[in-house]
Amino acid sequence: MKRILLVTLSVASAAIIFTGCLKDKNDNPTVPVSGLMAFNLARDQNSIGFALSGSPISNTPLAFTNYTGGYLGIYTGPRSVEAYEYYTGNTLATANAEFRDSLYYSAFLVGANGTYQTVITHDAFDSLDASTGQAFIRYINAIPDSSRPTVTVSAGGNNVINEQAAFAKVNGFTAATPGSATIRVNNGGSISKERTIATEARKLYTVLLLGNPGSGNAADSVQIRFVENGTLDATQGNRTTTQGRAATFR
Repeated sequence: MKRILLVTLSVASAAIIFTGCLKDKNDNPTVPVSGLMAFNLARDQNSIGFALSGSPISNTPLAFTNYTGGYLGIYTGPRSVEAYEYYTGNTLATANAEFRDSLYYSAFLVGANGTYQTVITHDAFDSLDASTGQAFIRYINAIPDSSRPTVTVSAGGNNVINEQAAFAKVNGFTAATPGSATIRVNNGGSISKERTIATEARKLYTVLLLGNPGSGNAADSVQIRFVENGTLDATQGNRTTTQGRAATFR
């Protein structure tokens, strides 16, 4: 059996390691495998699990803002993805997706106050051009608000992203000049946050827009965090490199 990605998780950081396909000692055909990274972005859920077609993918609960630490190798094909309360087993949200061989996916639990959904994305690394030397940024709006705040990402003196974002929207990876990127989310009212992050050439970043400002609790204020998904390899057909590096999740 082959294993595409398997990464040891710490709460604060994760090494994103991308490995190739290996045959077993008997030279049997390799088993098709996809990569899946799962996130708990539901502000009021502090112990959740994820299951694929009924089988848990992790033996530890994920608190709010925790994730699986990297892409886990999973079997391909049509699968249900269930987010559930870890200690009670109660289902919070379920979604279905077709997982294809050697491709990578993310699953995000979002929502609040008993209303949740699981958002599944195909992380389309194979469509990106590594030869440009750009960084690549995407975001998910996990702020449970109906106001459609404006999300802006500025890099190299340009707004590479400037659009309204409905709750649970995930945009595609967008090229940005490496060095730094300033992320803003604003609805002219309860949602107003800005953060600048350092970026590097050929690195891929997912920006997480978090919080629940409508709750009236200061602890639920808007946050901007990010995760480094990996690095494009300019010499190998835009595959992700095996030289993953730890990325602080903060």
